[in-house]
Amino acid sequence: MAIIEALRLPLSEDLSGFIALLQRLQVPCRVSEESGEQVLRVPAETAEQVRELYQRYPQGDGAVVAEQPPRRGGGFVASLRRSPLTAAVLLLTMIAAAITMLGENFETIRWFSFGDFRIDGEYAYFATLEQTLAAGEWWRLVTPIFVHFGFLHLAMNSMWYWELGRRIEYRQGALMLLGLTLVFGVVSNVAQYTYGGPGIFGGLSGVLYGLLGHCWLFQKLSPDEAYRLPPGVVVLMLVWLVVCLTGVIEVVSFGALAIANAAHVGGLVAGCLTGVLGGLLSRRRAVRMGG
Repeated sequence: MAIIEALRLPLSEDLSGFIALLQRLQVPCRVSEESGEQVLRVPAETAEQVRELYQRYPQGDGAVVAEQPPRRGGGFVASLRRSPLTAAVLLLTMIAAAITMLGENFETIRWFSFGDFRIDGEYAYFATLEQTLAAGEWWRLVTPIFVHFGFLHLAMNSMWYWELGRRIEYRQGALMLLGLTLVFGVVSNVAQYTYGGPGIFGGLSGVLYGLLGHCWLFQKLSPDEAYRLPPGVVVLMLVWLVVCLTGVIEVVSFGALAIANAAHVGGLVAGCLTGVLGGLLSRRRAVRMGG
């Protein structure tokens, strides 16, 4: 396979975004410095297409490529086909919402709760984590993420999972999104149980803060258009987290709205760690290809 020069650009030109786009498109490439310029080389049969792609997306606008509709049809159905794992998680969430009647049916919530419980009069008795694991009910470490309390809770979490999940599924694949969802789910649920003790809690928000932290720091360390969030999103989510931590929301709602703050913080910390790790590995690969 012949490798030829496709582009020759000044050293001041930032090619990181465009290189990341070529990697996502699985186009072999190599960047070298020659005579005070950077030279991009690719297989001969792809050189012309690479030049045209650079004319359209010099900054590597992967988000645009990711959202291009398929040749036959487009719209929402096409987005579902491009993001099957994201869609599957949301489908499970919708099914759980229907089964639990958005948190109103305690008999079915028992199937998803972190620990089994029974209600006797005005009191609820919960199994401890030790009892849960001893009984072999390991699924309970994850399943609270599918339980939502009210339509607004479900709608907001679903919207954000659709936004963040698709980005990760496109950039790093369905298996990575599945792994991150499970890890952030376990971490956020265990954090909430550890801080708040046995009780009924749930929702995708801990996972969402994990996905947010992952995209945020991955993008900082290895710039990638797929992970470039709209301006102000990270600030808004972090401000909301701080507001929730102050307890203002529970005071304003007169205790009717309880926030799983430990789940949010646990998910965010875990997401920041995976984002740093993933970003560093991605940057190392880019440097190796460029060398």
